[in-house]
Amino acid sequence: MIKRLFKYKFIKLSYQLLSSSTLLLLSHSAFSATISISPQDDLQKTLDQSAQGDVIILADGEYHGNFTIPHSLSIQAKHSKQATINAGGKGHGIYIEASNVTIEGLKILNWGDDLTAQDAGIATSKGNNYIVIKNNYLKGSGFGIWLNKGEHLKILNNTVIGNPDLRSADRGNGIQLTNIKHTEVRGNDISLVRDGLYVISSQLNVLDGNTMHKLRYGIHYMYSYDNEVKNNLAYNTRAGYALMSSRRLKIHNNITRDSEDYGFLLNYITSSEIHHNQVYNVWTKPENKVLGREGKGLFVYNCAYNNIDHNIVDTTEIGIHLTAGSENTKVFANNFINNPVQVKYVVNREEEWSKDGLGNYWSNYLGWDLNSDGRGDSAFEPNDGIDKMVWQYPEAKMLLDSPAVLILRWIQGQFPVLKPVGVKDSYPLMQPMDMADTNQQAHILKRQLSKTKVGS
Repeated sequence: MIKRLFKYKFIKLSYQLLSSSTLLLLSHSAFSATISISPQDDLQKTLDQSAQGDVIILADGEYHGNFTIPHSLSIQAKHSKQATINAGGKGHGIYIEASNVTIEGLKILNWGDDLTAQDAGIATSKGNNYIVIKNNYLKGSGFGIWLNKGEHLKILNNTVIGNPDLRSADRGNGIQLTNIKHTEVRGNDISLVRDGLYVISSQLNVLDGNTMHKLRYGIHYMYSYDNEVKNNLAYNTRAGYALMSSRRLKIHNNITRDSEDYGFLLNYITSSEIHHNQVYNVWTKPENKVLGREGKGLFVYNCAYNNIDHNIVDTTEIGIHLTAGSENTKVFANNFINNPVQVKYVVNREEEWSKDGLGNYWSNYLGWDLNSDGRGDSAFEPNDGIDKMVWQYPEAKMLLDSPAVLILRWIQGQFPVLKPVGVKDSYPLMQPMDMADTNQQAHILKRQLSKTKVGS
């Protein structure tokens, strides 16, 4: 009897709570309104006097000022990108102080350029959740979109353009995420800023299908964990992807081309997966050449416990450069094509770059395959003692074509016991890997490059 009574009271209480929640939602929906305004109206007054959940529609034209969104609402253009927020060269264009806010279809121009004050086209205060920023056009000198300490955010299909008249270091980043979780950044086009997507101290986010060009770093990660970077395109950068001091990253199906210093720069990256990416044409411009500065497809600095596999590195001055104790890194099933220096790695112990009988494809491998199993019968060892001497003493480059150096290389080939240890691929591939996942990359590349010529 007591058990039955308890069950009845529990069901009754649950029904009352459900009814209260439903009434609250219905009342909220019932009292929200759609408000249409024109440039002659006071936009900030409208924002302040609107109710929770209202939708504010901006007619075509220009709205001058720095606007604050004080509570949950949606603000959107009547016709996409025909309503312009002009911030007058100072402060933020739009500052969000609430959660559950949507900004859609606006053109935002001319916000401030004070990087210390973090001037941005769209900025949030700390702790705002469920923000949606989509289909907007932003052009200005400071940061494009700066989101600070929030969760469940969406930044979708925006265009962010910086100020090319400023030095790269004096521009803001295109989209900056600081202390952000569970956020999607998809389909954005970012150019002429400092770094396209800058992510710091953020977890469990996805950066998918963005295009970054004519800037310093396409995607820049710092102190961030458990994030996924996929299907992005970076071109005309100093580094396509600069990933630093982070762990458990999933980096796949990205493309970088026409970078000057790095395709992928990995610095203090651990327990991460870097696979099915494509790197093309990383070459330092002649006017910027200094000793030790060469374009590197993959630069791996002090990283450990990572997998680097199923990537294409094509036409870079150095295919892959590992340094500063980058150990326990598995490198296999990659295509290294047309790189004058395939590998640069100074170590005092042997590093095997294959896994379960699967090595990498090296376009300069001169071995043979007598049993026709697709693997070379002799190991590929990309570096010898002369290479290491030149890396340690760059001035020795002038001797590379001398008879003495040629004799030393021949002796090392004839007497392997004299050859120092280093990178060794025991199962080099005779043909390039057919990267099944690169079908998606090819689609991305075709779609993105339809907007611009290669190398532009």
